[in-house]
Amino acid sequence: MLWAPDPSRSTRIGAFADYAAAATGRELASYDQLWEWSVSDLPAFWTAVADFFGVRWAHRPTRALGVAAMPGADWFPHGTLNYAEHALAVTAARPESATAVVALSEDGTEDVLTLHQLRQQVAAAQAGLRRLGVKRGDRVVALVPNSVHALVGLLATASLGAVWSSCSPEFGAAAVIDRFAQVKPKVLLAVDGYQFGGRAFGTAETVQRLRDALPELVAAVHLPVLDSTPPRGMLGWNDLIANPGELTFTSVPFGAPLWVLYSSGTTGLPKPIVQSVGGILLEHVKSVGLHCDLGPGDRFFWFSTTGWMMWNYLVGGLLVGATVVLYDGSPSYPDLGALWRLAERHQVGYFGTSAPFITACRRASLTPAVSAALTTIGSTGAPLDSDGFGWLAEHFPGRQIVSLSGGTDLCTAVVGGSPSVPVWSGEISCRALGAAVQSYSPDGKSRIGEVGELVITAPMPSMPVALWGDVDGSRLREAYFTDFPGVWRHGDWIRITDRGSCVIEGRTDATLNRGGVRMGTAEFYRLMDTVPGVVDSLVVDTSSDAGGDLLLFVVLAPDAELGDVAQRSRALLRAELSPRHVPGAVIAVPSIPRTLNGKKLEVPIKRVLTGVPVEQAVSRDSVADPAGLDAFLVAARAAR
Repeated sequence: MLWAPDPSRSTRIGAFADYAAAATGRELASYDQLWEWSVSDLPAFWTAVADFFGVRWAHRPTRALGVAAMPGADWFPHGTLNYAEHALAVTAARPESATAVVALSEDGTEDVLTLHQLRQQVAAAQAGLRRLGVKRGDRVVALVPNSVHALVGLLATASLGAVWSSCSPEFGAAAVIDRFAQVKPKVLLAVDGYQFGGRAFGTAETVQRLRDALPELVAAVHLPVLDSTPPRGMLGWNDLIANPGELTFTSVPFGAPLWVLYSSGTTGLPKPIVQSVGGILLEHVKSVGLHCDLGPGDRFFWFSTTGWMMWNYLVGGLLVGATVVLYDGSPSYPDLGALWRLAERHQVGYFGTSAPFITACRRASLTPAVSAALTTIGSTGAPLDSDGFGWLAEHFPGRQIVSLSGGTDLCTAVVGGSPSVPVWSGEISCRALGAAVQSYSPDGKSRIGEVGELVITAPMPSMPVALWGDVDGSRLREAYFTDFPGVWRHGDWIRITDRGSCVIEGRTDATLNRGGVRMGTAEFYRLMDTVPGVVDSLVVDTSSDAGGDLLLFVVLAPDAELGDVAQRSRALLRAELSPRHVPGAVIAVPSIPRTLNGKKLEVPIKRVLTGVPVEQAVSRDSVADPAGLDAFLVAARAAR
């Protein structure tokens, strides 16, 4: 155990448990009791969440849950509300003078906005979008970095009852078109470029290709990050906001679309995932307010781009009155200590990052800046191994370490942490409130202490209301509900311990199936991260009835020898996993291919190595470094 709750400390989840117990007459003294109630009495739990956080209904719903089936749950029927109204609410705990946003970039630019200033900017952008004809249900898309422009654009769009969708500007033109063309937007917001790693990158060609590919556009708005002038046919941002009006909010049904997120799209078109106004609002006040224990006066940071759902999650901090800290740039520029110094300088209380970033800091033997204000460190994007937990515990003693997992499909964490639950090394502390997470055997039986399919057996409000354009719902059912009818299949392997903590063992579609022994890749990587001389690794199981092998690809440290690394790796994997999981080949590669969101391309690489043409196996525009992918494949083929 690395951290234990302080029983004398007041937390919002403790206050919520007391509130819910008084309202229901139930015993909710422990987290286990609270979780069991949250997934067994959905109407009572989600009603309590709405009431505890003071949801502002324009029209109160008749009940909490009509149809309870998956898919197709009918949450808070006849209730109407507006997401932006909650994000911009002025309260006694958060007056207009309170700091709402701290926006930073790697070049040292800082922009601090009070709630009053943020409301003014949203009102001006709202007026501009309204003049362009944007109304309820229309789509506004944005090619923008993590900046005030992005935040204002989202809130102005939501305030009108319109639908938001964003991509980060480092996405290739084809990747952006694959996403935005599916939703047929009315307005495009686009930057002229972005900064990353101390360099400036222009996006003019991408923007022009995007405009050409979106025939439904009535306007394109130019955001001059690199100080260029608007191209012909584009409206300048300052012109858009030149005539501000009074800030108003269009109420929409609870299940109306708020935004469209996208799956990684490594093969085929990315899934356009539609999440609802009310579903996201309730899920994020629960997750950010209770699990993260954030509220007015707290500062919330998560390193993300606008192309990753963690950006949307970070914006959710505004719903509970927290100050959101935005950062635009590289997490390792000018060095790996930059984000930790940012957190110290701006008194961040909750610092969110990714497991690969923590691993990079550990391997670099970094001594990070430590803020007295910091209480919690969050990690997602990949499983955080015991060494990562240990590094954080060593350098941030007394802070809670929250490893969490969920994803774009739900725009939240389904397993994570709580200020009322201990932290154990290498484990995710608990299943999230309202998330009926189970580990299923192939025949649909719940398991404890064994690896199984991560499933969710009861509806959640933030589950997709649709995939855009999927008129009959067939794509939605196929994506999540075919393996276990009426049960959400998430696509991860999970082990739930007898104390309620969890370990994510990797993606089910990248399973290593050796002689009938199935294993997730996360367990493999946890061991490889301990091998001296290995900077990064990827494992692919190409075995089938026709042959194949288990292939281990490694990025070597500058002074490492492949023969020594291969010998150590095989010995460790034989001893710690099984003889079946000893790789047939250990291959040195220059880098490990990843998606734009940093996930290893396990399945596409497997498909290429089993004979699928590259252009069919992977969309190059979804790859963070297409040239690196080419170099990887050259090295892989040369070594086989």
